[in-house]
Amino acid sequence: MLTALYVPANRPDRFAKAVAAGPDVVVFDLEDAVGVDDKADARGWAVAWIAANAHGPVEVRVNGLGTPWIEDDLAAVSVVPSVRIWMPKVESAADVHTVLEQVPSARITALIESPLGLERAFEIATADPRVVAIGLGEADLSSALGVDGSVGLAWARGRLVSASRAAGLGAPMMSVFPHVNDVEGLRRTSLEGRELGFVGRTAIHPRQLATIVECFTPSAVQVAEAEALLAAVEQTGVSTGGVIVLPDGRMVDPAMVGRAREVTDLMREIELRS
Repeated sequence: MLTALYVPANRPDRFAKAVAAGPDVVVFDLEDAVGVDDKADARGWAVAWIAANAHGPVEVRVNGLGTPWIEDDLAAVSVVPSVRIWMPKVESAADVHTVLEQVPSARITALIESPLGLERAFEIATADPRVVAIGLGEADLSSALGVDGSVGLAWARGRLVSASRAAGLGAPMMSVFPHVNDVEGLRRTSLEGRELGFVGRTAIHPRQLATIVECFTPSAVQVAEAEALLAAVEQTGVSTGGVIVLPDGRMVDPAMVGRAREVTDLMREIELRS
């Protein structure tokens, strides 16, 4: 999955357009994109549209624990089959358990937006098998850390990637890039995230999707090198363990083989979606 597109749940006129834009998933946003006075209506519009139109898994960002809207949010999404809840401002495993007690069938994407949540990233990622991903909420986290820009967030981003990998969740997606018209900024920061180990990114506007896909798609050179390495390893007849010396003199260990498989698997998934 390379792209997730947020759509404000108080804008039902945009729901079908968001789906038609072609992201891997559409996330109906009940939280930041919706003003206080629109919370109830937005919840109703989103759930009604999902019931009438959605096919396959549905993703909804609810309001945070402790807000006046979370109980109604969870009650509403609990009737949605295969719902995936994007849970903001998670700070502990207990937060995850609180939501899952009310919506046992849900799958959770836990969004970490505070220093405390970041310190507990691995605990959150391993809180329950129904946690399927973790991500950063970079606006709130930047404010809490007192940092600006990619340099200030580099450590936090790396910490999240490590926690996600250690928990067996694979590579996480990057947080949104808030400047819709700054294509070069989106490209630059996405490539920085790719270097840190992220795969894919959430978006707030359809025009961001193509750039995100471009940045996180393996290059032709990467794919060719990965395929050549895997073919050479297969020819040796050795599949696991130890260091393999290929006919061209290269030494290959299992970690290199694993990375090559990730590249080819990702490219295969992208080709199937195109």
